[in-house]
Amino acid sequence: MQIVESFPYSVREIENVFIPMRDGKRLAARIWLPEKAETSPLPAIMEYIPYRKRDITRARDANNHAYLAGNGYVCVRVDMRGSGDSDGVLTDEYTQQEQQDAVDAIEWIAKQAWCNGKVGMMGISWGGFNSLQVAAKQPAALKAIISICASDDLYADNMHYMGGCLLGDNLSEATVMFAFNALPPDPEIVGADWRDMWFERMEKSGLWIDQWLRHQRRDAYWSTSSVCEYYSAIQCPVYAIGGWADGFTNTVFRLMEHLEVPRKGLIGPWGHKYPHQGLPGPAIGFLQEALRWWDYWLKDEPNGIMDEPMLRAWQQDSVPPDNSYDDRPGRWIGERQWPSNNIQERSYALLPYQLIAESQSQQALSDAHEYASMELQSPLSVGLEAGKWCSYSATPDLPGDQREEDGGSLIFSSPSLTEPLCIFGMPELALEVSSDKPQAMLAVRLSDVAPDGKSTRVSYGLLNLTHRDGDSHPEPLEPHRRYCVTIPLNGIAQQFPAGHQVRVSVSTSYWPLAWLPPEPAKVTVHLENCQLTLPVREPQTNDADLSPFDTPQSAPALDTKLLEPSEHNWLLHRDLASKASTLEVINNQGRFRINDIGTEIHRSATEYYRTVDDDFTSARGETFTESCFKRGDWNTEVYTRTTLSCTTDNFIVHAQLDAYENEHRVFSKNWESVIPRDNV
Repeated sequence: MQIVESFPYSVREIENVFIPMRDGKRLAARIWLPEKAETSPLPAIMEYIPYRKRDITRARDANNHAYLAGNGYVCVRVDMRGSGDSDGVLTDEYTQQEQQDAVDAIEWIAKQAWCNGKVGMMGISWGGFNSLQVAAKQPAALKAIISICASDDLYADNMHYMGGCLLGDNLSEATVMFAFNALPPDPEIVGADWRDMWFERMEKSGLWIDQWLRHQRRDAYWSTSSVCEYYSAIQCPVYAIGGWADGFTNTVFRLMEHLEVPRKGLIGPWGHKYPHQGLPGPAIGFLQEALRWWDYWLKDEPNGIMDEPMLRAWQQDSVPPDNSYDDRPGRWIGERQWPSNNIQERSYALLPYQLIAESQSQQALSDAHEYASMELQSPLSVGLEAGKWCSYSATPDLPGDQREEDGGSLIFSSPSLTEPLCIFGMPELALEVSSDKPQAMLAVRLSDVAPDGKSTRVSYGLLNLTHRDGDSHPEPLEPHRRYCVTIPLNGIAQQFPAGHQVRVSVSTSYWPLAWLPPEPAKVTVHLENCQLTLPVREPQTNDADLSPFDTPQSAPALDTKLLEPSEHNWLLHRDLASKASTLEVINNQGRFRINDIGTEIHRSATEYYRTVDDDFTSARGETFTESCFKRGDWNTEVYTRTTLSCTTDNFIVHAQLDAYENEHRVFSKNWESVIPRDNV
């Protein structure tokens, strides 16, 4: 990372201002103000998230917003209602209230003397989501957005459900927000009311996992704020960015296809990170790229950014399997439009343990007629090498060697490739299946198998078979009846080298990435009507003409003092006596002091995912968090515990929250819910 010390504009930081909302509540904001803006107004860029501008995102904000401000933009980092130092209570994600508040904030920003009336919106994850959602509200001053690691579909491509399966990240994300929602505002910002505001948040923010589990199918709860339901409402230019190791990448493809406004897409090898901090690398000069976007749309500078390919992606080379990578080798490719005419579908038939090119399959299948079907009932160990649905690249959370996973799966492998195979887009597997139970799931993995047998997962997809005809009205399976289903896999750009094999693996469990069905099911795959479709992209000569990205840059880092080191790890515990398997995920961010405000912070989270033998009702997730904020005589601690377990018929949630002030417990609350399973 190149640290930039000198900028065209000197910048004054305003620690806090309160932005009034139409109902009288106030949102807290931190502003990076180029000095010249006070006499010559400039465009503004807003980031709008619930993650505490005063302390938790202070380091990231110092890198990003100070950089953009130094290059001539007023940067406004806003705490959402009920978060950080803002008024109110945060009761759920992506609400209509949240979006209306953003519209009010944009209107307020545009009217300030230092703003020329043009506003951009930028953010990663939650900030990427609401950039899209607020753009659909069409505030007059919002002229362009950059949306990073976000989704246009809250049901199908968020942290909650995938292919109608409940994701393990549903509990993980609920745990994150359970802890955040219980944190106090800073007394130096809000004054003597801080304690009352703190207690109101703890009492009223609620247990979000309860809400998310009460909507197990696609309904209005998810669709209302999903911009895939109303793409045409977005009327400003969109730059959509993702990473192959992230969970939200498919959104970039859909936005490029369905939006009608000027748009660009960028997909790198990264996890859930800003691209200039991207892991796995290579990281890029994202802040310079963002400046080019803002300069074009907010300052009318003809810099040529819109003359470049609509969609640019990092085509990954083959690598041995590993749970973490510093870098992914590959090269940049570009497409002028999406869908692209450069992508051709190539189909493969499934034979017992084989993938055969469609043109060669008929005789082979005829010769193997006695093997026209294969039965499958996977052990619960399949999935322990799956990694995290959404990698943060902070722990070894990427998928490892798939050979152990394949031992509990049906596998279909191609002959060794005689020439490299490059794919770009979303693979798809069509299957004809039957089940001996009314509920079952399928997990499909696409892997690159090296000559030494090591298997690296390239992409995957999930399908709850009760959702075979859609997510809105799931229907139980009729046992032993045949169904034709299609399972889309996550988008990817990947090269399979000559000498390697393409492998498709199918399993009936994928724990703990996906929650288990109510009971084990034996699924039969009827091979005569099965087909893998790969989006094949032959090398394009104009890829070599793509301009290289700049070296990553940022403004100087925040001045902090490390007091206790961080710890990040994934540990797998197997008790052979009890037949219990437990995945332990450690995310301890250590203890540090922010020197300019004097606040000492400690945050950690630990997650446990456990099953016993092949008992589907033994599935259990348990999470613990610690959050401590201390400065002078202000000393607060918040502890949470959440458990999710199940029976054949119900999900069971237990949660507890304990808060301490000066080492005395001042708040305690317990939650318990029994939520019927809805074909999940």
